[in-house]
Amino acid sequence: MTSRFLLLCKTPSRWPTTWRLSVLLAVSFVLVVCFEYANLPAALLLGPMITAITLAVSGAGMTMPKPLFLMAQGILGMMIANSLPLTVFAKISMEWPLFLIGTVSTIVASSFLGWLLSRSGLLPGTTAIWGSSPGAASAMTIMSESYGADMRLVAFMQYLRVACCAIAATVVAAVFHVDGVTTESIDWLGVPSWSGFAITLSVILVVSIIGVKLRLPSGPLLLSLAIGLVIKFTGVLPIVLPHWCLAISFAILGWGIGFRFTRQVLQHAWHVFPHVLGAILALIAINACLAMLLITFADIDPLTAFLATSPGGADSVAIIAASTSADVSFVMAMQVARFLLVLIAGPMLARWLSRNQDA
Repeated sequence: MTSRFLLLCKTPSRWPTTWRLSVLLAVSFVLVVCFEYANLPAALLLGPMITAITLAVSGAGMTMPKPLFLMAQGILGMMIANSLPLTVFAKISMEWPLFLIGTVSTIVASSFLGWLLSRSGLLPGTTAIWGSSPGAASAMTIMSESYGADMRLVAFMQYLRVACCAIAATVVAAVFHVDGVTTESIDWLGVPSWSGFAITLSVILVVSIIGVKLRLPSGPLLLSLAIGLVIKFTGVLPIVLPHWCLAISFAILGWGIGFRFTRQVLQHAWHVFPHVLGAILALIAINACLAMLLITFADIDPLTAFLATSPGGADSVAIIAASTSADVSFVMAMQVARFLLVLIAGPMLARWLSRNQDA
């Protein structure tokens, strides 16, 4: 009995399903807690994804049920819509030339760097272009597979950029004498309204089914985002998504992406790591130059300018901005403007660049 137990421990590929689920849940939980404690961005997705990658390459991988993965996409789309503040569009409309220049410049720079990576032949298909897209990391990762990219490598590129930008923003905040980043406590188990939660889930379920039936690329995500925006800005229905529901959804997305990894994919990711990191650092440097232009010609303070142009995750930027003297409304308006422009123009731009990468 003991020898059989030791043999199973040494050969994860022979683990029964209950073992795999137990390890998956336990390790994912521990990593999420550690990442949240360290204030790492996207901790709820990265912890489960790293756990799933580890199990997959060790031979203990599992298949994520597709309906769960699609429903999680729908919840992500509704969450994005609900997170957009109602005042952000008023801010953008008042200073639209500044926001247009700032967002378009970042997208052009990232697209050019992605195009250069795709021309190198280091990454398959449109992977480099989708992986270089600035912002909307979760959405871009999910959408990329529908447009011929390798979602695993896109996730690697996207979250490496998010991590690098979070580090850079933290360093800049420290340079400007910010004592530290603080976060508000979260009620992980509470539900503001069970009826509102039931309505929200029902809408997401129906919209996700319609998105699949219409065979739209990333239909559950994009259709839920569109319907969520209508609900958000008309106020016809409540959008209630408890933190525990979001945590489960992000975990499902992380597991779904992570279980697709293989040893060969990891080896390839390590092979292209220096090139991807170089492109990310170049994009951060370009956006720092753009921030300098905002400081010089728009009379914006340095910290606000850098955070507003940061091509990383809007969540980590928001946390840093809220705990400093930065203009939070300007920072979030710029981040939201770029996020929406990336969602709208990203697929078209990726197709156009992929057609011209061999030109």
